[in-house]
Amino acid sequence: MKTTIDIPESVLSEAIRHTRARTKREAILTAVERFNKLKRLEALNARIRGRFRDFMTQADLKTLREDARWEGLK
Repeated sequence: MKTTIDIPESVLSEAIRHTRARTKREAILTAVERFNKLKRLEALNARIRGRFRDFMTQADLKTLREDARWEGLK
């Protein structure tokens, strides 16, 4: 879809630099795709937050690391 938009040159130059794009179109497409992916991940995180109760806590992990039986596995 063709769209005409006014993007400040400094913003577009920065997007090109960060995305390592060869063209303006490629930079904008990459930026929009990354933005959409980020928003999908945020939505997924909001849906599953707090549902994994069987994972190790920070205290469990610290205890495991301090356990002499695990010393050789570091």
